[in-house]
Amino acid sequence: MTAAAPTPERGALAGLRVVECGDGVAAAYAAKLLADLGAAVVKVEPPGGDSTRRRGPFPGGEPHPERSGLFLYLNANKRGVVLDLDREPDRAVLARLLGESDVLVSDLPAARLDAWKLSWPELHARHPALVTTAIAPFGLSGPHAAFEATDLTLWAAGGIAYLNGGGPGTDDMPPLKAFGQQAGFQGGAHAAVATMGALFGRARLAGAGQLVEVSIQECLASILELTYAYWPYMGLVASRLGHKPIQPLDFFECRDGWIYLCCIEEHQWRQFVDLMGSPEWAEMDLFRDRLSRGANWDALKIFLQEWVREQSVRDLYEAAQARRVPFAPVSTMGDLLRSEHLAARGFFAELVHPVAGRVRYPGAPYQFRRTPWALRTPAPLLGEHTAEVLAAVGVDARSVTAATGH
Repeated sequence: MTAAAPTPERGALAGLRVVECGDGVAAAYAAKLLADLGAAVVKVEPPGGDSTRRRGPFPGGEPHPERSGLFLYLNANKRGVVLDLDREPDRAVLARLLGESDVLVSDLPAARLDAWKLSWPELHARHPALVTTAIAPFGLSGPHAAFEATDLTLWAAGGIAYLNGGGPGTDDMPPLKAFGQQAGFQGGAHAAVATMGALFGRARLAGAGQLVEVSIQECLASILELTYAYWPYMGLVASRLGHKPIQPLDFFECRDGWIYLCCIEEHQWRQFVDLMGSPEWAEMDLFRDRLSRGANWDALKIFLQEWVREQSVRDLYEAAQARRVPFAPVSTMGDLLRSEHLAARGFFAELVHPVAGRVRYPGAPYQFRRTPWALRTPAPLLGEHTAEVLAAVGVDARSVTAATGH
């Protein structure tokens, strides 16, 4: 195919054609990242719709398949079709779509990919230029490839939940996870980046497509950061209880909210001490370096909390930032919506949806100058573009009853 030239109106990925075939967050977010940069994404849903239509949150707490905040966010800038891939005629329609596309993004289980003839060997034989991105809880190969998983089990299997629920002496405590579907978002983000790598590879390999296999567990393990670093560098097992080996690194209550203190580097600590007016206790041998501050955290935290409690979140945050100390407010969603910083960056964007009405969305996670990110169209109604998309590949939607969504 001949790609259209990128423009500010069309985006950096103008001309790229993507089919999204899955359910939930991972594939939808990967395809969203491509769509928001101008790729033409067709989202394939089953007759009952994607499960995120039922997940919410919903305005007023009233469930409605066209008003799910999660679905509306994940699927703006896409066209939507309904296909029942358990039926051969609908699988034939999907094959026609893939024949006109550059990328297939899916998060379907391997067994379902096989049953629907969407496995990599079959796809590559029929569509040799297609980049196939397959996201799965534990990948498509290996001893756990057939395992199913939820966001909670993936958060645990990836190692991150160990900090929140495990560790020495905490085996009887329930695990904790980050709010929402963060495992799926991480899998989708990794998949989008890997997909772009495969497209660059295709450009150098005379148009040959590739399989991009994404294990969400491996994605999570790759972002463990300090949770993992405690063991190889200090021989310590991290836990949500007890002392952190390096301090200060904790949440504190201000007079009007909460703030996260992070000044583990020595120059950061000295700047914070100066900000506090260089109190005498800061020069005690108990707090002479970051490991000592960690070992004597119970005492240090009392001193810090006494001082921080008298400050406002905003004043303390801005004063620390001015000294290049990375404190962070603990923001509510309301705080973020009112944030002067996010407003100045134009972070939030609005679209008018035919059922949900005017909706305010989180916006660009990055800024491009010549081909900027943009929200162009709201998330599709269930089956909204079925007839249009099928007609473009020479199929009459009326001849494929399951494809009409009725």
